[in-house]
Amino acid sequence: MNKRRRLATFAVFTSLLLPAAGCPPPASRSDSPAPATGASAAANEAADRGMYRPVAYRNADRPGPAIVVIEGNIKSNNATFTQKVTSNNIADYGELELSKANFKVLERSDLGALKREFQIAYTAGDPDAARKLLAKGKFKATRWVMRFDILKAEPVAASHQGFSGQTAGAIAGAFIGGRAGYATDVGVGSVQTSDSAGVWIVGMRYTLIDARTTEQAATGYFEQKMEVGSRSRAVLGASRTDEGGLTLDSLTQRLVQESVAEIDAKYK
Repeated sequence: MNKRRRLATFAVFTSLLLPAAGCPPPASRSDSPAPATGASAAANEAADRGMYRPVAYRNADRPGPAIVVIEGNIKSNNATFTQKVTSNNIADYGELELSKANFKVLERSDLGALKREFQIAYTAGDPDAARKLLAKGKFKATRWVMRFDILKAEPVAASHQGFSGQTAGAIAGAFIGGRAGYATDVGVGSVQTSDSAGVWIVGMRYTLIDARTTEQAATGYFEQKMEVGSRSRAVLGASRTDEGGLTLDSLTQRLVQESVAEIDAKYK
């Protein structure tokens, strides 16, 4: 009778432990090299969250004026952010989204040797230099010059929690005793869980500059929060680790989209 009770207790422990591994049912994706694994499904789900999300701009059916995007400043000294995102990336995102909003974008790649002159003239606010630039060919129609600056990019919070089954396994094993107790000790002691999460806040300012006077015509500021984290589970030799979250460059692009949406709504 005691042996049956011990085996029943061990079975209960085992049934409780196995779900802790966190293994979802197999998923099938035709484009995956491992279409029948839960790990593949989890990785693809995490990747989907970071994919590009197009925005439907309110006034996209109405053409906007000619605009040039110049590279702004990244005022954060966080090395992780500056390794992932550059001023050039942000300006590229700006050109992409302004084009989708139906502004006439004079791309920086078309500026050629004038790119640096544009950067200096409108960063320094030099109207004489600006007038000379606008007198040159296709730039005569330029109405606005725009820049995007990162004012804040920092991790603001972090949390970590975990569980080790070694103590619980030892107590349960001693209580049950015998071989079943030893097996319970090993089974419960094999449970290891770990969860960690970190939160970033990134803030972006856009500045709309009058191309003729180099004076600031409009400005706006947006912040977004991003969480990154990982989770690991191990039970009876089976383990799983998940990592993922929105990437810093994807978050930056979404801030550009918010900025362009406001410009499209207010200043077109």
